[in-house]
Amino acid sequence: MDELQQAFVQESAEQLQQLEDVLLLLEQAPEDAESINTLFRAAHTIKGAAGVVECDYIVAFTHIMENLLDELRAGHLGVTPELIALLLKSGDHIQRLLGVFSAGAGQPDVDVLAAGERLSAELRIYLPSQAQPPGVPAERRDSVESVGGGSVGHDCWHISIRFGRDVLKNGMDPLNFLRYLTGLGEIEHLTTLSEGMPTADSMDPEDCYLGFEIDFRSDADKEAIERVFAFVRDDCELHILPPHTRVAEFIELIQSLPEDTMLLGEILVKAGAITQADLVASLVAQDHQENQSPGRHSPIGEILVDRQVVQKEVVEAAVGKQTQVSEKKAQEAKLIRVQADKLDSLIDLVGELVIAGASGELMAKKSGQASLVEAYSLISRLVEEIRNSALQLRMVQIGETFNRFHRVVRDVSRELGKEVELQIGGGETELDKSVVEKIGDPLMHLVRNAMDHGIETADERIAKGKPAKGRVRFDARHDSGSIVVEVSDDGAGLNRDRILAKAVERGLIQAGASLADSDVYKLIFEPGFSTADKVTNLSGRGVGMDVVRRNIEGLRGSVEVESRLGEGTAFRIRLPLTLAIIDGFLVAVGKSSYIIPLDFVVECMELDRNDLGGRDYINLRGEVLPFLRLRELFEIEGESSRRQNIIVIQYAGQKAGLVVDHLMGEFQTVIKPLGLLFRHLQGISGSTILGSGEVALILDVQALVKLAAQRESGQTQTGQASSQAAH
Repeated sequence: MDELQQAFVQESAEQLQQLEDVLLLLEQAPEDAESINTLFRAAHTIKGAAGVVECDYIVAFTHIMENLLDELRAGHLGVTPELIALLLKSGDHIQRLLGVFSAGAGQPDVDVLAAGERLSAELRIYLPSQAQPPGVPAERRDSVESVGGGSVGHDCWHISIRFGRDVLKNGMDPLNFLRYLTGLGEIEHLTTLSEGMPTADSMDPEDCYLGFEIDFRSDADKEAIERVFAFVRDDCELHILPPHTRVAEFIELIQSLPEDTMLLGEILVKAGAITQADLVASLVAQDHQENQSPGRHSPIGEILVDRQVVQKEVVEAAVGKQTQVSEKKAQEAKLIRVQADKLDSLIDLVGELVIAGASGELMAKKSGQASLVEAYSLISRLVEEIRNSALQLRMVQIGETFNRFHRVVRDVSRELGKEVELQIGGGETELDKSVVEKIGDPLMHLVRNAMDHGIETADERIAKGKPAKGRVRFDARHDSGSIVVEVSDDGAGLNRDRILAKAVERGLIQAGASLADSDVYKLIFEPGFSTADKVTNLSGRGVGMDVVRRNIEGLRGSVEVESRLGEGTAFRIRLPLTLAIIDGFLVAVGKSSYIIPLDFVVECMELDRNDLGGRDYINLRGEVLPFLRLRELFEIEGESSRRQNIIVIQYAGQKAGLVVDHLMGEFQTVIKPLGLLFRHLQGISGSTILGSGEVALILDVQALVKLAAQRESGQTQTGQASSQAAH
């Protein structure tokens, strides 16, 4: 695809997402006129852009959808759940057609065409007959469609006409024009103006002195009415003001025009508020004013209002549209679209720059030259700033991902016959785009399970004293260098006893085992585990929750479950902010080097081995701190150094200590994933390259904190058992 086609696909996808979001909002507020206008503008923009790239099959389908939205906007249709569902399916079909266009196919395949025909037939059911009302010229329809359609006015056009003196001499009869006018509608009131008629003795019988003020009821547009007087247009003074109902319509049409840079007069002509002849006459008047008073002339909008060509409100709407487009163009001029793979390539290069910078800094320190060390210190600072800026380019708000689930919740709730709403908090929280792209599937599983298993039916909820409508909520926040995404519901909660019984039945635990609630709830992530009584289209086969855990752990994250029977369940997902480059803390154990993500480091202290007494925990200011000896954990050969240090780390509110030989300081860490051979390695999440060229392993803080807590718990239980035996 060329650049224009790529822009069309991307912008159309954005318009479709907006269309879906607004349809879901409209379903909750059917009287929101602005939402209806936004829908029409989205469809109109997609159709216009498809015409530019000559994609006829998108133009054809979107035109039918646009006509239906026009009827909706005009008030001829009401918003119903069935109509919303049809429009959502139509948006999905346009998305499929975009896929066909992106793939470079000349035409959709048979199945897609058939689906489009079925949807087109459903859309046409809502459209009125294409026949024209009697007495309305055929050209009226074309002129209306050219500006996007419009509703029939319920009050009158006002036509003010002053015939020129030579009209009769040119063979024109004013009454014939009035008779022809009645073919477009009905003259409600007519006032004959005779003030210009001279006395009888000075009257020329071949001159015309008449004028008319006419209130005219018609659904014709301004151009059609003006066309009635086309033969005398140069020999009369004609002003046509639209009905008051048309003023609102013109304003809506102006707002729905494409976001193109246009002059004020062009906007008014495209909206049908004035004709090209009105614009030309007003421009001539402006030029005449300029000639009379050089350097000073009125704006064209003011002249149009003074000449009674158009109402002031319509001109103000056009000025607002012009300003809006200008501001949007100025804003867009500050933006540039960049392909994701180019950003990935940039991040990779920055990573190599970080590694090379670390190598150069190490060599500078070994040289002992103060000026060289100072120069590399400056380079390191600049590299860090470049790294942060590059990573910021890939940061996106998670709210965009959350908003896509409005459609999921709507469709699933209808399939299940339940009333469920989606609430979103913390949508402005940012994280790496690569993480956002991979979290969609786990969130989908959690939402569908919450709605199927968690949320009760309306009758059950009312019987429990709950609102009939259930709630699923997304929340996101930053916490200690991680992002926490929480998916919660106010449903029935997890049944602890039922989970235990199922686990015993499957042999996952021994009967009578004593487990904490958190350990019981973790059982639902076992492959094939399900407590559902029956299998549905959504869940019950035990497939999904194990995938959730596997995908999240694949992102170096974790998932926790908190539930209260009868009140609801919350799934708390912790993820790293980025998968590329982090600030790390470099430590050494013997000849081995390790990196601890700096965001998880709380403090460092010297370990006094004389106070341990064989324990693997210390008293940290009145708090029990379990610790792990990395030398023992990773079976590193050699004797430990005489002076050892504890690094206090924290994850998800839990603290633990890591005993190391040497503290090497902060280190910019480029994360290199481990190969498949090491995917089951515990306590290690990745690797990096040091300035010396050696490889350092990146510690998995989550796994180490969990291991330390388990060991501390085991020691405590052993100590309690020994104490009880002694007594």
